[in-house]
Amino acid sequence: MKNQIRVGALVFLGLSIAYYLFHGITSDDVFGWVGWQMALPIIGFTVVPMAFAFTGDGIMSALTGNNSAEFRNGLIGLGTVQGIGHTGVTLNDQPQVRIDLRVEAVDGKVFPSHAKMIVPLTELALLRPGVVLPVRYLPGRTDRVEIDHSGDAVAAQDAMNAAMVRKGITTPAKLDIARRGVPAQAVVRSLSVPGEIRDGHPRLDLTLLVTRPDGSMFEARTEKFLPTSQVGQVQIGRVVRVHYLPENERELVISLPLNAA
Repeated sequence: MKNQIRVGALVFLGLSIAYYLFHGITSDDVFGWVGWQMALPIIGFTVVPMAFAFTGDGIMSALTGNNSAEFRNGLIGLGTVQGIGHTGVTLNDQPQVRIDLRVEAVDGKVFPSHAKMIVPLTELALLRPGVVLPVRYLPGRTDRVEIDHSGDAVAAQDAMNAAMVRKGITTPAKLDIARRGVPAQAVVRSLSVPGEIRDGHPRLDLTLLVTRPDGSMFEARTEKFLPTSQVGQVQIGRVVRVHYLPENERELVISLPLNAA
């Protein structure tokens, strides 16, 4: 779609100039160069930069709320923000930013890339290094990606789960507990750090006091690999969200927001 719009604008400009020249050269009227036909090249020179501007990376997505046709059916990967820079382009006073990313593909391969998007000023602070975002990418063309606008939370979660299993941060059994388990709240009673690290995530051994839906409580122990930025969420005394299986309360998982600071 982007290329079609740009080509269409250029073709219109070329035809408008050709017609204006043809009309002026072939006209016997002394005013053959002056008339309504003068408006065509002017319109063409106005339309072309507008077409290129509004089909720029991130602009169409901001206007439509969807990914571009090129990336709409692309594979979903996980992009970790490495840095952010302003491009100098704005749309309705909202800046376009270039987001440098470290992208993990569905097959586990990692590659550097970037995306451009329009970001409201109130949300700029959320795009900090380390934040993980679902992205759409094209196999064989990894220099550019798009932040996923599909709203497909299930696909994004599946990509995240697969990545965590590959890295040994979680297991299929724990993911099953998260899907089927009873949601509950728990208080962290103790915490120890045995020193094991996986993919930059230190292992934490936790003792939790879990409150069942009926108000009764039980104690359980679990381990979790967390990025250092999230360790503060499981300090002693903190309330966390958990899932457990009633038939085996010793097995539970802790659910934390992905990009919480």
